[in-house]
Amino acid sequence: MTQKSKGSGESGSKRRPDKSVPDKSSPDQATKPRQPIEAAIRRIPKGKVSTYGAVARAAGLPGAARQVAKVLQRGFELPWQRVLGAGGEIKLRGDSAIEQRLRLEAEGVRFRGRRVDMKLCEFKFAGMMAAKQRSRK
Repeated sequence: MTQKSKGSGESGSKRRPDKSVPDKSSPDQATKPRQPIEAAIRRIPKGKVSTYGAVARAAGLPGAARQVAKVLQRGFELPWQRVLGAGGEIKLRGDSAIEQRLRLEAEGVRFRGRRVDMKLCEFKFAGMMAAKQRSRK
């Protein structure tokens, strides 16, 4: 019999081709983006915050905001509370969101309602500022 039955789970499933899925089994592939992201997060000083997108750009990975979130989920001893959603929004939910806010307030970060006052507290990565100034000229 060459045809697969419907009960095998193969006929209706939409799977990605194997070549589009990156091989994360080797340590080099898994840690390559992780190291610059962790370094960028560690550069955010106490009392300042940044966004997932800004951290990704500072790490040289524009558009990799979700990768930043994954690194924060798995990272140890990172100042995770200093990374927020766009506009200064705490993206965590429940007790984690409360803990993040309390940690930020303890560091002196100011809030305007439910969001961080980004005008006062946003950390500007040095390399990003120079790139923005060059693009304006």
